[in-house]
Amino acid sequence: MGKITNEELLKNIQDQFADKVTVIGEPYGLLTLETSRESITEILTYLKNSPALQFIFLTDITGIHYPEQEKQIGVIYHLHSLVNNVRVRIKVFLADGDVHIPTATTIWDGANWMERETYDFFGIIFDGHPDLRRILNVDDMTAFPMRKEFPLEDPNRVDKKDYFFGR
Repeated sequence: MGKITNEELLKNIQDQFADKVTVIGEPYGLLTLETSRESITEILTYLKNSPALQFIFLTDITGIHYPEQEKQIGVIYHLHSLVNNVRVRIKVFLADGDVHIPTATTIWDGANWMERETYDFFGIIFDGHPDLRRILNVDDMTAFPMRKEFPLEDPNRVDKKDYFFGR
């Protein structure tokens, strides 16, 4: 099977999930869609198992934090169809305080550590995950370091004052 275009991919997805996906755009040629927590498992399963699409490779799962938005926390899935040589990115946004989303480990075994890392750094809880615990940070850590909740630098540092640099 040859390469499919983003337009063909989008048509296929919209035929199946017309009211469940929103097109965000195609930055750098990467088709980017948004869906809901309730639809993500169904969409990911379809993309993997569809004979025409075959998105069998889960490249990455990660999170993002936009503190200025109503739905502050995002979960991002990057999928790759090796057969069709096409990629897709799917985003799900969640309100802070309700950061639960179904696990993708039921679809790809490789989602296990990706979800653990995303939990570790963003605090996103993957419901149904077989072993959701911190993977890189210490177990008793109470913060999620990739959230934009803390200043980037210590305001009390004196070695970065402008007068040291002639400003």
